[in-house]
Amino acid sequence: MAQDPIKAARRRTLREDALNLPNLLTMGRVIMIPVVLWLMAQETRVGNFWATMTYSAAAVTDFIDGYLARRMGLTSLLGKFLDPLADKLIVLATLVMMVELGHVSAVPVIIIAGRELSITALRTIAISEGVVIAASRGGKDKTAVQMSALVALILHDTYMLDFGFYRAVVNLNAVGIGLLYLSVFFALTSAGEYVGLFVDAVEAKEKRERERDDAQKPAGE
Repeated sequence: MAQDPIKAARRRTLREDALNLPNLLTMGRVIMIPVVLWLMAQETRVGNFWATMTYSAAAVTDFIDGYLARRMGLTSLLGKFLDPLADKLIVLATLVMMVELGHVSAVPVIIIAGRELSITALRTIAISEGVVIAASRGGKDKTAVQMSALVALILHDTYMLDFGFYRAVVNLNAVGIGLLYLSVFFALTSAGEYVGLFVDAVEAKEKRERERDDAQKPAGE
């Protein structure tokens, strides 16, 4: 039976998208998740160090794949789906492991997970309505603080910091917990920003549609 050329072209395009460099980096970030979790599960100083290095490498690829996609003109529908998915998977998986290891309370993790699922659902609804919601400033602050919190929490142990002129003993788990609760604050405030952006975008879209319909009406009607 002859193959539909349009469907074949779509399949080739999707396959090419899956194999381009930015999307390969994104998928590599997903592959790193079990490695980070396994290293954390060792509950050793060395394991925590390498878990931190692996997580940090994954975080760096998040910036690199987006830059390369824009620079190389390889922005794709698959990439737009995979990139935020990979970010949420590695963050949520790491936080759940933290709860399992007893490093953090389940409460902030539940709040963060609920926020991520809610905003993802909101953005999905917006896309179905033809509305694009740009990342808010609060959302970017949340991501930065959350990343710092996770690095400190993965390292977990107490370290001596020697600045030459000053020495300090730092409990990185305590630092990480403080940063995690700060990220919860940004998560909740930025969620409010996203809801506001969604409402404004939908109202603007409806206004444009009304103006278009009014302009198409015959004169005197």
